[in-house]
Amino acid sequence: MNRRSSRDFWNPYLAGMALGLVLLTAFLVMGHGLGASGAATRIGAFIADRRAATLDDWLVFEVLGVLLGGILGAVTAGRFGAKVIRNATTSIPSRLTFAFGGGVLMGLAARAARGCTSGQAVSGGAVLSAGAWIFMLAVFAGGYATAWFVRRQWQ
Repeated sequence: MNRRSSRDFWNPYLAGMALGLVLLTAFLVMGHGLGASGAATRIGAFIADRRAATLDDWLVFEVLGVLLGGILGAVTAGRFGAKVIRNATTSIPSRLTFAFGGGVLMGLAARAARGCTSGQAVSGGAVLSAGAWIFMLAVFAGGYATAWFVRRQWQ
């Protein structure tokens, strides 16, 4: 199995500072923090009804910026390309199925909760919202609890 080295990624401190600067810029320019779940709804509505004026929402352009930023980050780290990262016991079709299913569940949950994890954690945490900090502690606790059940998949 191919192991990734830390040189294949951005320095986490620099990436964190870049995210902080993007968040500050979003607050200063748009008056809102970061989040992504609203953009998916707007784009879906646009696709369903081309007459809908939904692409004028700032979240759509935020998510386009996230896409471009991800591409820029991958190119500058020398990691740009199509590949499926998996372990030796997981087939590519099952990995893609789990990834797609997890994405759908996260999207539905974000819409049901009227917001996404990134918006709650990054934007809510930045303004020191007690609810955001409690939410993120619960997310991490739930992640660690779930990891115990699926640990054999990634050993």
